[in-house]
Amino acid sequence: MSGLRRVALISMHTSPIAQPGTGDAGGMNVYVAETAQRLAARGIEVEIFTRATTSAQEPVFHPSPGVLVRHVPAGPFEGLSKADLPGQLCAFAAGVMREGARSPEGWFDVIHSHYWLSGQVGWLVSDRWRVPLVHTMHTMAKVKNAYLSADDIAEPPGRLIGEEQVVGAADVLVANTEQERQELISLYAADPARVRVVSPGVDLDLFSPGDRATARRNVAVAQEDLLLLFVGRIQPLKAPDVLVRAAARLIGRGDGLSGRIRVAILGGESGTGAGQTERLRQLADDLGIGHRVIFGEPVARDVLAQWFRAADLVIVPSYNESFGLVAIEAAACGTPVVAAAVGGLPDAVGPGGVLVEGHDPHTWADAIGALLADPDARDALGRKAIEHARGFSWERTVDHLVEVYEQAREDQETDS
Repeated sequence: MSGLRRVALISMHTSPIAQPGTGDAGGMNVYVAETAQRLAARGIEVEIFTRATTSAQEPVFHPSPGVLVRHVPAGPFEGLSKADLPGQLCAFAAGVMREGARSPEGWFDVIHSHYWLSGQVGWLVSDRWRVPLVHTMHTMAKVKNAYLSADDIAEPPGRLIGEEQVVGAADVLVANTEQERQELISLYAADPARVRVVSPGVDLDLFSPGDRATARRNVAVAQEDLLLLFVGRIQPLKAPDVLVRAAARLIGRGDGLSGRIRVAILGGESGTGAGQTERLRQLADDLGIGHRVIFGEPVARDVLAQWFRAADLVIVPSYNESFGLVAIEAAACGTPVVAAAVGGLPDAVGPGGVLVEGHDPHTWADAIGALLADPDARDALGRKAIEHARGFSWERTVDHLVEVYEQAREDQETDS
């Protein structure tokens, strides 16, 4: 039984109750929401601090028993992009500390901040509340800048400096993978003794194998199609154009499979992806496959599971991913993944898919085409994917996070 009573989670730039795939909402939102719910199920109260983005939001919201979301005003509700938020750090930190002042001293046992903006706030609040700060980067500017696509924009120097400060201030840094741990040490001079690897998880009850024919009926995909699925925010980092170009090459081969290939792209524009959906539509039209590509908005999690089951392959061509929740969710549904060999994707894909070096559409077409032509290979990968995903439950993630929180608290008590 854990001795933890309350944990504060800080997620400044995006709310855990936002729809993943829209705006700045993505895997981090899922991470915060899933871990909060499971911490609360263990009797640990969780308060999540996030920036209010509309006047319609209740100041306090209870998404599930034991979990409380506080919408903290910081700047105008609407019209601010993530790039504008460094100017609101002071206002947000003041709002968080104002809420904290309403509670007795020692109310929280630990703070866990997510992304560098939240880490800046967590740094101040940790000092004020005299509780340890645990921080997860989720993405790192130095890594993103090293793997930019040709049409993307580099992260600004202010973010690099801010990340370095958070790395120095945090009592514990939680990395998603061993590779991320090494990047924190080599690129940010993190103390190796303060970096712990805790893999993200997957909801194995929701994302599970199911009948493909039924799933296809539920998402209106023809039974005879060979479906290539992309799920994620529409931005250069995620590289959905690589899938469109690769699909065009496969369709252009004119073999027995080409007439059955369909592409589904589910996601909303984000960050530097403004106008990207229309550009993707135009690209598909220019390549002569516009009628083969489905563009859809982000969907609810239960519907997403149906899409994963309906797909023949899930394609993740990102230029970088700290982990890749889409890959592990697809794997849990028994669908093989073809992913870029970058970041945490090798860990998420494991033996349940194929990794592709680089982003040349010809290379991607060859990798995808080989699997489309070999249903036995796809079935074998699907079975391996299911087994692989079983090692990534959110319960396991929270087991390790609780250990990290307890150790951080014990270390602070020892040092004080």
